[in-house]
Amino acid sequence: MDYADCAKFANENPVSYIATTEGDQPRVRAFLMWFADESGFYYHTGEPKNVCKQLHKNPKIEVCFFNPKGDIMSKNMMRVAGIVEFLDRPDLRARLLEERPFLKAVVSGPEDKKLAIFRIAHGEAWFWSMAENMNEAEIPRVKF
Repeated sequence: MDYADCAKFANENPVSYIATTEGDQPRVRAFLMWFADESGFYYHTGEPKNVCKQLHKNPKIEVCFFNPKGDIMSKNMMRVAGIVEFLDRPDLRARLLEERPFLKAVVSGPEDKKLAIFRIAHGEAWFWSMAENMNEAEIPRVKF
């Protein structure tokens, strides 16, 4: 298992669940990952949203991707833990609006500062299924 396997799994199962904290309260919500490549797992949100404020205050994050296919024993998930990096790159902003045109109803254009793009570029990922149940500590981690 290597990082390429992790990016492939994330791209094939982009609905993920992001965990943040607000004070001592955990917060989790579903997010549609934008894409994953050799440089990280990419997401976007709105600067005014609570999730964005939480990530600015504490950039530690954990994300869970789930593959719902197959029977209960073959369903698997991948967890990713790392640090969020916010990116303010015009090329990424333009690409995002091109690939996700529904955002044009929310922001005025690629320069709109309400749009936040972030990635998880460094951390670790690991896969889990019922086959590893009760053995989580022994699951190998992929460092990236």
